[in-house]
Amino acid sequence: MSSRVKKFLSYYRPYQKLFWQDMACAFTVSAISLIIPMITRYITNTVLADEQSFQVEIIMKLGLVMIVLVLIEFACNYFITYKGHVMGALMEHDMRNELFAHYQKLSFSFYDDQKTGKLMSRLTNDLFSLTELYHHGPEDIVISLIKIFGAFVILLHVNIPLTLIIFTIIPMMAFCTFYFNKKLKRAYHLNKQRVAEINARIEDNLSGIRVVKSFASEENELKKFNVENNRYVESKSNSYKCMAGLHSSVFLFSTMITIVVIVFGSLFISSKTILVGDLVAYLLYVSNLVEPVKKLINFTETFQEGITGFERFMDILEIEPDIQDKPGAVELNEVEGKVEFDHVSFRYKEHLDWVLKDINLEVKPGEYLALVGSSGAGKTTLCSLIPRFYETTSGSIKIDGLPITEVTLKSLRRNIGIVQQDVYLFSGSVMDNIRYGKPEATDEEIILAAKQANAHQFIMELSEGYETDIGQRGVKLSGGQKQRLSIARVFLKNPPILIFDEATSALDNESEKVVQDSLEALAENRTTFVIAHRLSTIRNADRIVVLSEEGIEETGTHTELLEKNGTYAALYNMQFTR
Repeated sequence: MSSRVKKFLSYYRPYQKLFWQDMACAFTVSAISLIIPMITRYITNTVLADEQSFQVEIIMKLGLVMIVLVLIEFACNYFITYKGHVMGALMEHDMRNELFAHYQKLSFSFYDDQKTGKLMSRLTNDLFSLTELYHHGPEDIVISLIKIFGAFVILLHVNIPLTLIIFTIIPMMAFCTFYFNKKLKRAYHLNKQRVAEINARIEDNLSGIRVVKSFASEENELKKFNVENNRYVESKSNSYKCMAGLHSSVFLFSTMITIVVIVFGSLFISSKTILVGDLVAYLLYVSNLVEPVKKLINFTETFQEGITGFERFMDILEIEPDIQDKPGAVELNEVEGKVEFDHVSFRYKEHLDWVLKDINLEVKPGEYLALVGSSGAGKTTLCSLIPRFYETTSGSIKIDGLPITEVTLKSLRRNIGIVQQDVYLFSGSVMDNIRYGKPEATDEEIILAAKQANAHQFIMELSEGYETDIGQRGVKLSGGQKQRLSIARVFLKNPPILIFDEATSALDNESEKVVQDSLEALAENRTTFVIAHRLSTIRNADRIVVLSEEGIEETGTHTELLEKNGTYAALYNMQFTR
């Protein structure tokens, strides 16, 4: 059994009791559907043929039995439809949780190559069809096989020649099913790709709706969306074409079986080789035979759509996170803040150019270090290596003498606070967003963090204070306000190592001054890396490191580097002589 098959079946394990109850109900429904035609045959051939006076009494008793059987069948069908679907939904829930948890483990390098809309599609649309497959799959197979096998045995008992005649049609039906089934699998796979592309286009458009409107590009966006939408219609049309061929063929062969039974059954009655009651029962059993065949055909459609979703689910789940805890990784506790780069080099992929080359750098505990250099010099990348957002291509990084690859990711990132230029705030209240830095924090701790970040005053001026809803990505706040909330989050987290990634470069002068004061308060007595665009903000840095494509070009204080009259001096003069 392949690993994927085992994985597919493993989702039944937590719900075994519910599964076997569903199967018992499916078995009961199948058995009742086989019993009722037998009772009909007995009434027609035996009871009605007997001219005794107790005919009515027997018919009434048998009618009562059939009513009881139908009521049992009703209860079983109710359980199958209700609890069976609930079981499928629970399994879908487990798979969605597992995939979402897996998304959290994957590194930045994975997300660099992915579109958010496509990842969302795998998490939602691809798993919807699996609910039907998990529920209806075993149930449809059990019901259909019991009905087909039971009907075949009973039909042989009623009349062997007629049974053999109608079963010559079954292989032709099976061939058509197999043929269209292969086409459906390809069609459904393409459908899911197209849905993922539509989701990606929607996500891209709605995330950038302000840019779209600022450039009055609504019509262009609509044209782009129409292209994806039309491609989806084309693929959907192809799948419906395959489905039409499948269902039409099944209907054709089902009708042919009924016609064969009527024609040859009539001939056998005229030759007195079959009774009228037998033919009536035969027609009922043929219906019993054709109905499960149709159910199996429908199941192949459900199976193809569901298994395609499962394959796409597994394609992501089988991607191993390239950054994870090593066996025996230890907790990083009581950090002083010494950070060392030992011959560190990095590139994003093997075929791409080096971003960092042979970086050797030692940062003392509590040191305020600024990183400057032209765009593309690797400043952000260097800082991204410290919390292991990316893995070094060669060389090592140590914190307090301990290689970061030897400590757990959770404890490593717990000790590092990051304030970025592009602040991400979640939908919800101000309180919720600050609490993200420390989920167990009290309201008092959150308010203190806000005060330390110079955010308390503007928060209290909001309509509902700390309970104000800030909208998607904090759209109701200004740039400076969003930045101060992100700083408050880091104050609450209270890490010994900080990274400021051009945290003030997008702000106006007034906001920059307030945020800069907050950053300097946050950086006090912490090891701090500052990626600076505006060089005026790093004059007081303990040390400035100038990066270029060749590595570290210069180091020193602001005054020392100006006296050297090198790269830093050129960059500084360029900014202040414009």
